[in-house]
Amino acid sequence: MKLLVLDVVGLRMADLELAPRIAAVARRGFAAPLRTVFPAVTCPVQATFLTGTLPREHGVVGNGWYFRDLAQVWLWRQANQLVHGEKVYETAARRDPSCTTAKLFWWFNMYARVLYSVTPRPEYHADGLKRPGLYSEPPHLQRTLQERHGPFPLFEFWGPAAGIRSTRWIAQAAETVIRTYDPRLCLVYLPHLDYDHQRYGPDDPRARRAVAEVDAEAGRLIDLAFERGAGVMVLSEYGIEAVRLPIFVNRVLHEHGWLRVQETSHGQLLDAGASRAFAVADHQIAHVYVRDAQDLEPVRQALARTEGVAEVLDRTAQARLGIDHERSGELVCVAAKGAWFAYPYWLDESRRPDFATTVDIHRKPGYDPAELFLDPKRRLPGLRIAWNLAKKALGFRYLMDVIGTDPSLVGGSHGRLPDNPAAGPVFLSSSDSGAADEVAATEVRDRILGALFGG
Repeated sequence: MKLLVLDVVGLRMADLELAPRIAAVARRGFAAPLRTVFPAVTCPVQATFLTGTLPREHGVVGNGWYFRDLAQVWLWRQANQLVHGEKVYETAARRDPSCTTAKLFWWFNMYARVLYSVTPRPEYHADGLKRPGLYSEPPHLQRTLQERHGPFPLFEFWGPAAGIRSTRWIAQAAETVIRTYDPRLCLVYLPHLDYDHQRYGPDDPRARRAVAEVDAEAGRLIDLAFERGAGVMVLSEYGIEAVRLPIFVNRVLHEHGWLRVQETSHGQLLDAGASRAFAVADHQIAHVYVRDAQDLEPVRQALARTEGVAEVLDRTAQARLGIDHERSGELVCVAAKGAWFAYPYWLDESRRPDFATTVDIHRKPGYDPAELFLDPKRRLPGLRIAWNLAKKALGFRYLMDVIGTDPSLVGGSHGRLPDNPAAGPVFLSSSDSGAADEVAATEVRDRILGALFGG
C-alpha cells in the first residue's frame, strides 16, 4: 500500500475542531493523542518517529547540542548520519527494494537513504550575501520544483515574515513529487502552526486562523492521496502552550562566573570551550554543559533556585526520561508551565553580538523565537528593510538588523511534556487497524511499516 505521512507541526487535539479536512482522516480510521518523547522539540521527536527509539538510542537530544570535541554549539544540522539507528525508509527498502520514499522538508534530510528529498539550504556567497536555496535528491529536483512553483520562499519559512506561503509552497511541491514519481511512502513537513502559535500563544484568534490555513494546504494533499488509493497518517511532534516568562539561564551562569565570553569587535561571543558551565537553550529545555565534576552541585543548586525552572535533571533523572546520552548536558533544565529558556548570555546590552538582532539560526548558541518579530522599539522597520534590500540589490554589504532582543514578546513554547493530552500532539490514521486511545511516538515507525506492508 502507498502512504502519505503529514507532520503538521504544533497541531493539538484541541485544534482538530478547526481543521475539518485533517479531521476527515479520522472519520475513515481514528484519531488519538500522541504520547510524545522528551524533549518535545522538532529534531528529537522526528528522530523517534523515524527510528522508533528514544533519544538515549538515536542520539538526537535537542534541536542542537554542544559538540564537545569541536568546542562548538551547532543547531539545526541536516546530516541524516546524526540520527543513530535504522530509519523507517531504510527498513522499508530492506524489506522490499522497490519501496521508494520521498522525504520532503522533514529534518535530517541530507544524505538520507531515500530516492527523493528536498530541504532548505541557503546559499552563502563569499561577499556575505545570503540567498534562498534548496538541497535535493536527485540534484535536479530542486531546480524543477522552483521552475514550476517559483523560488522557495525561505524568508517566509522562518523569521518575522514567516507565514502560510512557505507551507503552501511545500504542499505544492509535494503534490508535484507525488504526481511525478509516485513514491510508495511520502513524508511531508508542514510548519505553519509553529509561527503564530509561538508568536501569540495557541489560543489567540490569530493562531486559530493559522489552523484553518494549514488545514487547507494539508487537505489538498489528503485529497490527492485518497484519489490515488493511498493511506494517510497525520501527526505532530508537540503541542504549543501559552508562555509569559523567559528564563535567562545563561545570564545566571554568567553572573556566577561559570560562563566565559570573548570580547570581539562585533560584541561578546560565548566561549563554550573556556566556560565551566553554559546552556544550550531550546524552547522549554536547556542542556547545561558542566566541564568539571566539582561544579556540578553548585551549578545545579543555582539553577534550581532560578525562577521558572521546574526541574534540573542529572544523569539518573535523565535516564528516567530516555535522554541519558553523551550528547546531553551534564544537567538538563526543564521549564515550569508558562515559562521557557531564552539564549542571551551577555550582561551588558551594549556588548551584545551583532547577530543578536538578525535572523541567524546557526550562530546563536540556542534557539531564539524572538526572530519571529520585528523589533517593536525600532521606528519604521519596513523602511529599514527596504533600504537593506536596496543595498543587497546593488551588491553592497548590509546587515538585516531588525530583530529585537526582548523575548517577552513570545506567546507560546514547547518542550516539556504536556499536562493535558488535549494540549499535546496528535496522531490520525485513515485506517482503523490498530486503533487506540493513545499512540506513542515510539510506535509511529512500526505503524508506518504496518501500513506499507500489512500487519
